[in-house]
Amino acid sequence: MPMSTIDFEALRYLLVSAEVGTLSRAAHTLGIETASLSRRLHRIEDELGLTLFERGHDGIRLTAGGEATMIHVRRILADLSALKVMGESAGLGSVGKIRLGVRLPSVGEPIQGLLKAWRDQNPGVELRVYEMNEREILTSIEERRLDLAFMTKQTLWPRAVAVPIYRERLLAAVPKGHRLACRKTLTWEMIREDTFLVQAWEESQTAREYYASLMGSGIRFAMHSASKQSVLGLVGAGYGITLVTQSQAHVRIPGVVFRHILEDNAELEVHLAWVPENEEATVGRFVSFMREMSASRHLL
Repeated sequence: MPMSTIDFEALRYLLVSAEVGTLSRAAHTLGIETASLSRRLHRIEDELGLTLFERGHDGIRLTAGGEATMIHVRRILADLSALKVMGESAGLGSVGKIRLGVRLPSVGEPIQGLLKAWRDQNPGVELRVYEMNEREILTSIEERRLDLAFMTKQTLWPRAVAVPIYRERLLAAVPKGHRLACRKTLTWEMIREDTFLVQAWEESQTAREYYASLMGSGIRFAMHSASKQSVLGLVGAGYGITLVTQSQAHVRIPGVVFRHILEDNAELEVHLAWVPENEEATVGRFVSFMREMSASRHLL
């Protein structure tokens, strides 16, 4: 089968000729010679086996077959134009999808405000959030099931590329009837003798190691393969105390009170992490946006 000569340029020639009504004016609009346009239209008609234009001294007009053909021509050109716009938008990262892993629930400030600002300025990008533990996040990013993730500084892995985004203060979550519940502020020395409830999955001991780095050795830990919500439920039931971020303390848990910790190191630094091979245009825009928002809002 011979190769077709009907391409995007040929469709434009048909459309302009039909809309202008004379070959000379159509040729001028297209920036070509009238004879060249005439020959091209004849080749298109020969290939289709259909007369598209009636030619006369006063110009050209579409035949019945030409009218039917132009319906498809306009539709194809509109689809091609939309495809081009979409391709350009995707290349710039203004449309697409981001699969974002989070180690901490995305409630409260500053993370909620950051995600809202992104959505307001990038309505064409679909954002999907996946709450996972650090091992699941690492595996999902490496296997390209996630694009990037908010990770605490101590949970970053060697191959990850990361930028710091914000810091949050740490608070103590204690049972309402606890001996320290009556105090407005606490220190590490006050709470280190209590049982600390810690999230832990399989062999991951990240949370335990982080708590120990803050308060020193000899801490009594109780490990739970559970969500932070479940751990806080155990605090309310009197099983021990735990640490939470400022944003997590906005959630009310029956039987739990939150107390500020007067220590310089009572804070958590959160980074945005990904692997270089996964960085597409939309991901790059998200990283740049978060970095700029962090700087403008003085989150570090």
